[in-house]
Amino acid sequence: MATLLSSSLLFSNLSPPSLSPSLSLSTTTTTTSSSSSLSSSVSLSPLSLSSSSRKKHSLSSSFKVKATIVASSEKKKVAIVNTNSGGHAVIGFYFAKQLLSSGHDVTILTVGDESSDKMKKTPFTRFSEIVDGGGKTVWGDVGAIGTVLEGLSFDVVLDNNGKDLDAVRPVADWAKSAGVGQFLFISSAGIYKQTEEPPHVEGDAVKADAGHVLVEKYLSETFENWASFRPQYMIGSGNNKDCEEWFFDRIVRGRPVPIPGSGMQLTNISHVRDLSSMLTKAVENPTAASGNIFNCVSDRAVTLDGMAKLCAKAAGLPVEIVHYDPKSIGSDAKKAFPFRNMHFYAEPRAAKDILGWESSTNLPEDLKERYEEYVKIGRDKKTMKFDIDDKILETLKIPVPV
Repeated sequence: MATLLSSSLLFSNLSPPSLSPSLSLSTTTTTTSSSSSLSSSVSLSPLSLSSSSRKKHSLSSSFKVKATIVASSEKKKVAIVNTNSGGHAVIGFYFAKQLLSSGHDVTILTVGDESSDKMKKTPFTRFSEIVDGGGKTVWGDVGAIGTVLEGLSFDVVLDNNGKDLDAVRPVADWAKSAGVGQFLFISSAGIYKQTEEPPHVEGDAVKADAGHVLVEKYLSETFENWASFRPQYMIGSGNNKDCEEWFFDRIVRGRPVPIPGSGMQLTNISHVRDLSSMLTKAVENPTAASGNIFNCVSDRAVTLDGMAKLCAKAAGLPVEIVHYDPKSIGSDAKKAFPFRNMHFYAEPRAAKDILGWESSTNLPEDLKERYEEYVKIGRDKKTMKFDIDDKILETLKIPVPV
């Protein structure tokens, strides 16, 4: 049986450090009609969350945009600055579709040129779904964002592109000068320092010189209303960075699945719809979200071995797991496996406590959906090379599959 672990059972007795930077915690009750929106809130700021306040407390892969009626006072104009490569591109795609389905206006600006080869990959090949839902898609350079988006006004801007201040500053400065009311940023859970007390929670120590950390600091000094979101690994239709596919590639071909170390290392794998729903919560609850950092992840952990077993179960096939010492393959170690060879697991405590957000990731079921698409696109029949795998198997004196 795959090892899928509940974070509330594993880590309920931990007492991590208090949350920093300071948070503004609000409770808001909103009554919406066609002409008015009443809101009452109680704010505590600055606020440092103590260990006592940090206790633990399916959609299809291609969902259609169905507009709902939103009161004019609640409808937001949102600009998404989207990366043109890597695993994060799918976040902007799902976020745009969820906003549209909630009745908001969306413009997604993808960095680069629409005619580039990068746009021949998902999720960009599916941007027509955004247009069909009433959204706008444009391309351009963030250095000229004011020109690219000239004549448009926005209530919210999400930067899902920059990894350092040089990349984010032009967007942030333009948003500030344009009077944007809320600025959101996709950061990374990879900025946390390694800990002896997993999981990572908001307020844990970060790498001070990390680019994302410097961006978060700049945003806190520039905007009255800002929030940062730190994702980990993700799955979902439209993702162009391998996650579950790495396991399927080996399982369907009857190859051993090489996993570094003991295989009991914990990690977090979220469906991208969880990330988009958390971001949407922030857009629709700006006072509560303001000034906060959120781990943008699901609320369950899985072991590395467990991920292999869950992928095999989703495919209805057996799996042979082999463990190896990464040092035995030298410089190939980082390329040999898609996840970090250590406990790398964050929890979404702030989103649950502050935004009232709930995770919908169900990894065993979500992987079944992902396997169906894997087969549908014919990847199970694609010719592949496994040179690094073969090197690992040779060091373990395991016969290399023909």
